[in-house]
Amino acid sequence: MRPGPDLDARLAEAVERARRGDEGAFAEAYRIVHPGLLGYLRGIVGEDAEDVASDAWLEIARDLGRFRGDGAGFRGWTATIARHRALDHLRRVRARPRPARFEQDLLELPAADDAADEALEALSTERALALVAGLPQDQAEAVLLRVVVGLDGPSAARVLGKRPGAVRSAAHRGLRRLAKQLTGRGR
Repeated sequence: MRPGPDLDARLAEAVERARRGDEGAFAEAYRIVHPGLLGYLRGIVGEDAEDVASDAWLEIARDLGRFRGDGAGFRGWTATIARHRALDHLRRVRARPRPARFEQDLLELPAADDAADEALEALSTERALALVAGLPQDQAEAVLLRVVVGLDGPSAARVLGKRPGAVRSAAHRGLRRLAKQLTGRGR
């Protein structure tokens, strides 16, 4: 779901109800925010994005009572938490490399009737994330936060701990670089 005024209003309402203990409202907030948050995390930690997102959502659920703000603010708050969990994850991975995955993972593949659609979606997502991963880190994170998560410049700047102008410039440079790569490959 692409963020916009209507979606942000729906998100703000769901978050407020979730803060009062409505589990269905928390699920609605999750459905609205999670796809963009997962895309952002894939750009930072790659295949470990689901695990990092799970850690982030546990923290989000635990601390929801402390959140104050609107729908866009909630997306920014969740992106900040997810970024911190991603950076923690990257530090752990550098300190202690993990063993190879087991064949059991192969048994969790999608059903055959879903496979074609999921494969096409995964290929386009993987290609996009691979292109973004080729950007310098500041540009990649700025593009992911602005385009995938849908944050505005000031919100993305708060997540990254930078000035809005720096984030806007990094996102612009990153998008320009991606456009050049795409048009160069199309010839």
